[in-house]
Amino acid sequence: MLTDAQKQQLQEQGFLRFPALLSPGDVAMFNARVEELFALEGDGAGGEFKTEPGARRIANAVDKGRMFETVIETPEVLEAMEVVLGPDFKLSSLNIRSANPHNGCAQPLHVDSGALPDARGNSVCNSVWLLDDFTERNGALRVVPGSHKWGRAPEPGAKPEGEVLMTGKAGDVIVMNAHMWHGGSENFTDRQRRAMHVYYTRSDKPQQQYQKRLVRAEVQARLSPLGRRLLALDDPLNDELSAAGSGMSGFMK
Repeated sequence: MLTDAQKQQLQEQGFLRFPALLSPGDVAMFNARVEELFALEGDGAGGEFKTEPGARRIANAVDKGRMFETVIETPEVLEAMEVVLGPDFKLSSLNIRSANPHNGCAQPLHVDSGALPDARGNSVCNSVWLLDDFTERNGALRVVPGSHKWGRAPEPGAKPEGEVLMTGKAGDVIVMNAHMWHGGSENFTDRQRRAMHVYYTRSDKPQQQYQKRLVRAEVQARLSPLGRRLLALDDPLNDELSAAGSGMSGFMK
């Protein structure tokens, strides 16, 4: 259970860290599968969504291993999602992002899906699962605490005061209100920096990746009831919303 202090930090600052939510063995297992997927998919990796300069991506990860089916149901993360989104939410997408060595560019500050809070409040919340250590030089996540309350997205090239670099150890998970301004920093090292993005949205919004269309029938059939609910597989409203409105990104065109 989250403490009142943790809930307050998430509500006021816009982020919350769970240290060592993955064990070293879990991290090794995910990284082995991620590298296998990059090798299998080659130049087409991430093609279910959108590619990005300076980074490798794997998209539609729920369809690519039982470990990914399980991770979307992590209780601590779901509790944090409810603090931000309320009780009615679903998975929007599950992607892997690996910042390339010496990539020469930082991901621009953005809000996920280009979304701003509306009359019902927050509609997007992301969790960043560190599969490598995040350091000051290898492309760690940067955030602007409190910016989820500003009601506006960052302008191109924005450099607001108060930006914080989120360093941490492989296995840590950072939950962030995805209306908060954030982005990856430049990787100055000779090693990749990998992370898993388990991204949720409020139930009345379209999924970033329409899971019912992307996830194979045999995977859908073996999901738990919670997994089916989180993927909105039996939700006619999600079918209507996502069939026409999925694929939104905060900065990738």
